[in-house]
Amino acid sequence: MFYRKIISTADGSATILIPEWDESYHSRHGAVREAFHVFIRNGLDLIPDQKEEISVLEIGFGTGLNALITLYESIRRNQNIHYIGIEKYPVSETEFSALNYSQSLKEFDPSLIPDQKEAENYYKALMNAGWEITHPLNPGFCLHKIQADFLEYDYPAQKFNLIYFDAFGARVQPELWTEILFDKLYKALVPGGIFTTYSAKGSVRRALAAVGFSVEKRPGPPGKREMLVAFKR
Repeated sequence: MFYRKIISTADGSATILIPEWDESYHSRHGAVREAFHVFIRNGLDLIPDQKEEISVLEIGFGTGLNALITLYESIRRNQNIHYIGIEKYPVSETEFSALNYSQSLKEFDPSLIPDQKEAENYYKALMNAGWEITHPLNPGFCLHKIQADFLEYDYPAQKFNLIYFDAFGARVQPELWTEILFDKLYKALVPGGIFTTYSAKGSVRRALAAVGFSVEKRPGPPGKREMLVAFKR
């Protein structure tokens, strides 16, 4: 894997940069703001409140930021969430220990994070959780991390209500933004399931539509004019 370094983003939250690609794990316009906008406001918020359990798949577990926010949203909403994160190259303890997410999230939304120390402990539990094992981190949130290649993994059919697609951009990994992977993910969603991503490229929209998704352009997070949300017909 390439050399990686910690950088600060515009909202004060940290992310990881791969200098060789000039590609970061989260938006440099604000890691926390992007995560909330793309994956919560245009993902989790679209799931009906009455569902007893929500199954979320994250493509690109990365720094664990999206998982930490989703854990706290499950507490706020009193929802049961089973969260599956796939990652080929896990972030090291040295790297995730340098990220400031508990502080950044408390500053962004104090009502979500009433206790920063508790958030730090949850984050450590997320990142230190063993792979290929289900971990109930609290009564309403279970985590299952899978170390695998996104293209090679055998996705279960009609399993997930929601997919967070947070892979590196098509500029550096174009093979992840094609019909081959999108077809696998379409089949992995339940009918009416939702796919959300920060990308708004025309080629991505067309590839999603080609495998059966109904695709919508929506206003993007800071620094991006648009993003995509897709629904399984």
